[in-house]
Amino acid sequence: MKYSIVFSSKTGNTRLLAEKIKDTLPEEECIYSGAPDVKAGEADLIFAGFWTDKGSCDETISRFLRSLRGKQVFLFGTAGFGGSEEYFRQILSRVEEQLDGSNFVIGSYMCQGKMAPAIRKRYESRLTEGPEKMRKLIENFDLALPHPDGADLVHLKETVLRCLAKG
Repeated sequence: MKYSIVFSSKTGNTRLLAEKIKDTLPEEECIYSGAPDVKAGEADLIFAGFWTDKGSCDETISRFLRSLRGKQVFLFGTAGFGGSEEYFRQILSRVEEQLDGSNFVIGSYMCQGKMAPAIRKRYESRLTEGPEKMRKLIENFDLALPHPDGADLVHLKETVLRCLAKG
């Protein structure tokens, strides 16, 4: 089955996941890999990756997802905040809402991803406003630094292969 990998990556986290998917699947079946493009929609199976923006996917991927019709879709993404599968499920649910009902989501995967250094500086500058909250945000920032890590990539590969085996 021909597939495309479409992604938007602000800090490189989602790009890393996209590369892992591409390395996992048969190269000869890939018709497109990169930023949203009309050519990607020619595949029957679309791997759509995003970075989390305000609890959903970024606008670039949102527009692309809204354009799809009659495709099998695997959603994948990264979020600066992690540690909660429920949080990831909420994000994925909001992203899935971008898809027309003629599409079928065959699977999904999310993991934590590192954030831009400017975010930590912003948290530090606001420490006096809400010390406890800002300390927790800084702690989460530091916990996110190594992600996506090797374990995240192994889990992504396993999830992709499991979803395709069901198909």
